[in-house]
Amino acid sequence: MEWTGARYADTPTVEVRTWIDAPPERVWALVSDIGLMPEMSDELQSVDWLDGATGPAPGARFVGRSKHEAFGEWVTTSEIVEFEPGRVFAWAVGDPDEPSATWRFRVEPRDGGTELSQWMRLGPGRSGLSVAIDRMPDKEQKIVFVRLREFERNMTATLECLKKRAEA
Repeated sequence: MEWTGARYADTPTVEVRTWIDAPPERVWALVSDIGLMPEMSDELQSVDWLDGATGPAPGARFVGRSKHEAFGEWVTTSEIVEFEPGRVFAWAVGDPDEPSATWRFRVEPRDGGTELSQWMRLGPGRSGLSVAIDRMPDKEQKIVFVRLREFERNMTATLECLKKRAEA
């Protein structure tokens, strides 16, 4: 796990990786199927493609419904901002020019299997975390740190689920 930054304005990032004993094509089929993601997440409740999209492609959009005990329930619209079939799938949450977060999966052949990484960056656009920071500006670094650790745990769990499915 790697993460950088301690203040929201620094657009902190977190990244987790795992090696999977399965071909990249099988791993890609799983990570590019956003409909599977709610099954692997405590926060993400549902995901639906918008505008007639049926799968990831540059500019395709989807709506996600999430729930968190501290932040309540919320709905976001995301847009695919990076897409290399079989390799990279990234989306910006909210306005792609000023996202509240950007998420990315990267699939790479490695050692007869696949290395899968999941990366995310907070900001630069405002998010639910911004509201908490506005209320407690003196606790900004702690708020950001706690949220990054949560993302790290959730992303690690997601990669473990993907690994189990791909290796099954």
